[in-house]
Amino acid sequence: MSSLPRTGGTLPGVIVVTGTDTDVGKTVATAAIAALLVGAGRSVAAYKPTQTGVAPGAPGDMAEVARLAAADVAEGVRLLEPMAPRPAAALEDEPLPTLSEHAAAIAALARTHDHVLVEGAGGLLVELTGRGETLADLAMALPGSGAVVVTRAALGTLNHTMLTREAVSHRGIDQLGVIIGSWPSDPGPVETTNREYLADLSEGLLGAIPAGAPGLLPDVFRAEAPGWLPGLARLLSPQRLGTP
Repeated sequence: MSSLPRTGGTLPGVIVVTGTDTDVGKTVATAAIAALLVGAGRSVAAYKPTQTGVAPGAPGDMAEVARLAAADVAEGVRLLEPMAPRPAAALEDEPLPTLSEHAAAIAALARTHDHVLVEGAGGLLVELTGRGETLADLAMALPGSGAVVVTRAALGTLNHTMLTREAVSHRGIDQLGVIIGSWPSDPGPVETTNREYLADLSEGLLGAIPAGAPGLLPDVFRAEAPGWLPGLARLLSPQRLGTP
C-alpha cells in the first residue's frame, strides 16, 4: 500500500483511534473527531475493522458515528459475542479479514475522503486477525497514519496511558495526542490532576469529551464537538478552517 498523504496542517489522512482499554469512549471520540472534521469542510469516513457484541442488522459503533457526526462508515467484520475479536470469531467459526484486506479497505476509503478514522476494538494490542495481528500492526501497515489514544479520567489512567503510548512509540507510529473519553460533570482531585498530567505530555491533550455526550441530539453534538477537542482543532490547516 502506498503512503497516505496528510491533507492539511499536521493532521494525517488516516487517524487510528485506539484506547487504553475497552469502554473508554473510543466510539464517542471517533464521532467527535469526525464531527470536528466534517464541520471544517473535510470529507470523512470511519472504519471499524472488527465489531463484536452486536447482532446482525443491529446498530453498532459505526452506526453511532454516522448518527452523531454524519460521516460515511464501514465495518470489516461483525461478530456476535461481546469479547475480543479472535476468540469471538473462533466461537462462530468465522474467518477474520487479513491485515492486508483491512489495509486495502482503508486505502479505498482514503481515495474518496480527506480523512479515514480507524476505530480499534478494545486496546491497542487486541488481536484483530487470525494471525494475531493487532491495531498497532494495522497502523504500521498504513504509512503516514497517526494514532489518537483515548483514555479514562479516573484513577489508574496514567499507567494505562503511558503503557499504550510506549507501545505506539516503540512501533514508530506518529502520536497525535490523547483524548479523555468521558469527562465527569463534577471532577474530583484525581480527575483534575490526571488531566493536568496528560496535558503536559509531549504530544499534548487533544481534549476531553463530557460524560453524556452520546445522548445529545446530533446537531448539538456536531456544534459542540470542536470545543471539546481544541488540541485537535489546532492541527487542522488554518486555510481549511477559513482563517487568515
